[in-house]
Amino acid sequence: MSLSPDEKKKLLKALEEDEEFRLAVMGLLGITDIQSILKELVNAVNTLVNTVRSLTDNQGKLLEIAKQLLEGQERLWEENNRLWQEVKRLADNQERLWQENKRINENIEKLWQENNKIWQELRWLRSALLEIRDALGGGFEYYTARVVKAILKERGGIDCDVMVNVTLPIDGYKEVDIFCPEPLVVGEVTVTLRSIEEANNQLEKLNTSTRAAEKFTGKKTYLKVLAVENAPSEVSQYLTSKAKEQEIYLIIGREYEKT
Repeated sequence: MSLSPDEKKKLLKALEEDEEFRLAVMGLLGITDIQSILKELVNAVNTLVNTVRSLTDNQGKLLEIAKQLLEGQERLWEENNRLWQEVKRLADNQERLWQENKRINENIEKLWQENNKIWQELRWLRSALLEIRDALGGGFEYYTARVVKAILKERGGIDCDVMVNVTLPIDGYKEVDIFCPEPLVVGEVTVTLRSIEEANNQLEKLNTSTRAAEKFTGKKTYLKVLAVENAPSEVSQYLTSKAKEQEIYLIIGREYEKT
């Protein structure tokens, strides 16, 4: 059955304007199911698009995170490289320090050897000077020191290292021929006293030394010593009397008669 042009126009107009009629026609033609399928397809496509878009966004975020991680890794490698360079520098410095320390130790060893050599030479020089001193008569002072040491040992079991030719930093400087700080021993030694006047001068010198030693040590003198290597008989007798009065231990090496 064919439709006339007017009938076709009316039918098209009815499909366009009458929704109920249009739906009925679509139902007869099975278009409803196709439209539903299309709608589902559209929804599925939209869902897929959204999913892809979400994945794309997440991928961008992941790429950004990966980029940050790579940048962090790069910084870590740079820092690690810097630390290794610092460690290498410290190791090089340590090696230089070890070399320097080795060189210093070698120099110290050389200095000790030089010092030992100098001490050996000084010992030889001291021995030579002692021999010269004894040859010139200076040995009487050391003889006096040995006598004083023996006296202290005998009197009270005192073991004192009696010193010879000591300079005390008191009232400027005061030289003392015989000195022991504990107990305080002060002595003067001379080679020859030829007169009473010289004897008095030597006694005054001993008293001056005694006062200086007491001031220096803050102690009272335990023993005063006057040693004379050579003296005429009259001088010896005078000194014996004065030594008894002033509590002086007198040592006279040789007494002789004047001619």
